[in-house]
Amino acid sequence: MINKIARSVADALAGIQDGATVLIGGFGTAGIPGELIDGLVEQGAKDLTVVNNNAGNGETGLAALLKAGRVRKIICSFPRQADSQVFDGLYRSGKLELELVPQGNLAERIRAAGAGIGAFFCPTGYGTQLAGNRETREIDGKQYVLEYPIHGDVALIKAERGDRWGNLVYRKAARNFGPVMAMASKKTIATVHDIAELGTLDPETIVTPGIFVHQVVRIERVATQAGGFKKAA
Repeated sequence: MINKIARSVADALAGIQDGATVLIGGFGTAGIPGELIDGLVEQGAKDLTVVNNNAGNGETGLAALLKAGRVRKIICSFPRQADSQVFDGLYRSGKLELELVPQGNLAERIRAAGAGIGAFFCPTGYGTQLAGNRETREIDGKQYVLEYPIHGDVALIKAERGDRWGNLVYRKAARNFGPVMAMASKKTIATVHDIAELGTLDPETIVTPGIFVHQVVRIERVATQAGGFKKAA
């Protein structure tokens, strides 16, 4: 019997190794798998390459993982915000490597990994430092830069509902990078608020089929304030 429901966050994260590339979902404060990130801090894997939309907020979540010294490199689109002091300090001191990727390129590089695409040409970044020394090509009179897919050893994502086969349903904008990250990784771990009985999820609403998901962890709902920050107890 296929049952991908993990007993705990710790059990789901147990196999993540040092040096892994970890794709972490979330856009702003929507769809961040906070419990999995906190669990990864506790789990202890180090020398990680993290792929995320940004580089953490305040000193919680991804910022806490950076502060713990577990991340060697981060690949993201928006590393600096008003409260990105942890990233700023590590980057300026040379303790953290940054690969800055335009957001559309980031999404497509991850999607390409899941689709089995070896590389693709994209116009974004041509003629700038972001293009680096990568190959360029003129196509129909327009200049493009060669981009390579981003594969993950593990993806940590957040969904709304799931079943024991790993089928996932998301909530609105909290979907963001979750589906493409699940497809691009060797192993996908997802948190959900509700575990549905097998066969009760409408197939038309399943965004990530269970074939791309390896473990599902149920978490409690936490009331949040505007902006997604947890309310004080």
